[in-house]
Amino acid sequence: VLPDAIGYLLFVLFLAKSDVHLQCAYIFLLTDFLIGFILYLAEIEVKHFYAFTAFLNFVKSVFLVVCPSFFVEVFMAVITISRQVAALGDEISAVLAEKLGYKFIDRKFIERKLIELGFSAEKLKKYDERKPGFFAALAKDRDEYLNYLQTAVFEAASEGNCVLIGRGSFIILEDVPNRFAVRLVASNQVRLERLMKEFSWNEKQAQQRIDESDANRLGFHKSFFNLVNEDPAHYHMTLNTALMDIDAAADCIADAVKKTITPEKEQQGAKKIEELLTAQKVVNALIFEYKLPVNFLHAVIDGEVLSLHGVADSVAVAEQAVSAAAKMLPQKKIKSCISIVQDFKPYS
Repeated sequence: VLPDAIGYLLFVLFLAKSDVHLQCAYIFLLTDFLIGFILYLAEIEVKHFYAFTAFLNFVKSVFLVVCPSFFVEVFMAVITISRQVAALGDEISAVLAEKLGYKFIDRKFIERKLIELGFSAEKLKKYDERKPGFFAALAKDRDEYLNYLQTAVFEAASEGNCVLIGRGSFIILEDVPNRFAVRLVASNQVRLERLMKEFSWNEKQAQQRIDESDANRLGFHKSFFNLVNEDPAHYHMTLNTALMDIDAAADCIADAVKKTITPEKEQQGAKKIEELLTAQKVVNALIFEYKLPVNFLHAVIDGEVLSLHGVADSVAVAEQAVSAAAKMLPQKKIKSCISIVQDFKPYS
């Protein structure tokens, strides 16, 4: 038992990556003492004792690294982080993910995913978390970006236990029951000081970066989701990072998540994300594979029915969309809610 105790102590000090791993280590340490005491009372032969404990330790080690939630109750949540520039969004998200044993979906991850899905890096510069220019807002690339973005967010969320930062993920996943949305802010003065220190800028340069970032993020959310991202009503929690350090902020969020996300919400959330991802894949196929001219196309799954929404210039196009969707999801009833507007030309 003593070598096990030393081993778990070393694990806690150097290898534990989350609070879940720490809880498992404590549980295993306690069970080792109990098992050792029981075997001692039962007067088990030494060779059998070592064989049994060796096997038990192997099993526990596997579960400790691969599946700690087998021993500790862990609810799958999707945490979305919206942040102002210089509000420590990335830093807090990374620490939060580590504390919970979650995956951190950062900016670079989403960028790579968008490019993998087929949206070029050149186009990405026009739309990614920025206010589209006049012509960019009218181009078909705008809708293409949104479709790929939603696909990337849904795929990331489908794995559960993740922290998603930016990209409107809080609104894209708004209807997901196990989503927990957080907004991180700080005073203008604190943000100025952080940027000046990090980049060795003067106050004018730092203020210009703040103004540009705030305007881009406001324009991005207004253009793609028709909302004001600064509205606290969109979030479970808003934290002022000028008043607490990174670790304290991460602890606040982690505690709130544990008290908010229930097993029922987890199950409902997993089902909802699966429906959202399935519906988005249908939309992508209709647009990018079948190349059907349906503008503003989106799909909604409600039970056994998938509804197609958008604008087309003929009934024939709407019927083709329904037929193609039925082939992709033969188990669903496909319903067309596509509006027919002849000579509709939304793009320049």
